[in-house]
Amino acid sequence: MNKISRIPTAAPAPPFPPRPRNLFPVWLAAVLAVLWLIVHDLEISFETLVYGVADMGEYFSRYRQPDFSDLSRYLELMGVTLATALWGTAFALVVGFFLAPLAARNLSPHPLVYRLVREVLNFMRAMPDLLLALVFVAALGLGPLPGALALGVHTAGFLGKFFAESLERVDQGVYEGVASTGANFPQLVMYAGWPSILREALGFTLYILDRNVRMASVLGLVGAGGIGLALHDTVRMFDYGKSGALILVILVTILIIDYASAWLRRRLG
Repeated sequence: MNKISRIPTAAPAPPFPPRPRNLFPVWLAAVLAVLWLIVHDLEISFETLVYGVADMGEYFSRYRQPDFSDLSRYLELMGVTLATALWGTAFALVVGFFLAPLAARNLSPHPLVYRLVREVLNFMRAMPDLLLALVFVAALGLGPLPGALALGVHTAGFLGKFFAESLERVDQGVYEGVASTGANFPQLVMYAGWPSILREALGFTLYILDRNVRMASVLGLVGAGGIGLALHDTVRMFDYGKSGALILVILVTILIIDYASAWLRRRLG
């Protein structure tokens, strides 16, 4: 009796994995529900907003004739604001320079030091500029010094975090090569860490300077000196002509700083 050889059949194809459910409608509904609850809780009235458009237009029209009769003083006050932003950025740069290596996981000499410095930087970032300015104005009096300190403390938290994360991204072989020469911690940071992130650190610093120029104008509203304080006084006295001129000086200066900063960042990149 002849044996009939059986041809092996191909194994059945595995079933396709189930298609994931499209949860976009669910998330969209959840977001819309949360937004509705926020609007309801804050008692935001869109009807009032619609009826208030004409009133806002009438109010802003009061600034249409800026008074530049005291332009030299406005420019001097803008210079004070720029100096406040510059000193605040310099303070943040120095603090970030020294704290960043301690907040970098691959450089910090001890996990406890790493965690402590990280929390210090988190605290600095968590404190708003305006709150710090109010505290420093109450402690030191009116003037640009409280504004510079407020900007410096707040932005030191950002620069320290940016620098630390950049130091962590440096190739470990660079650190090992310098460490093999017997370098200690400061030498490791100065000869391996900072040279590797110099261009990136300069870009971050320019960004913070750009941001501090804007905030220095706002901090003047709480007594931190500069052109913001003069703007606060003219608005409070309903002197719309001078207020409009001050606003234009601030806007033009910020635009110039913004373009100059963007140009420098492109050159560094």
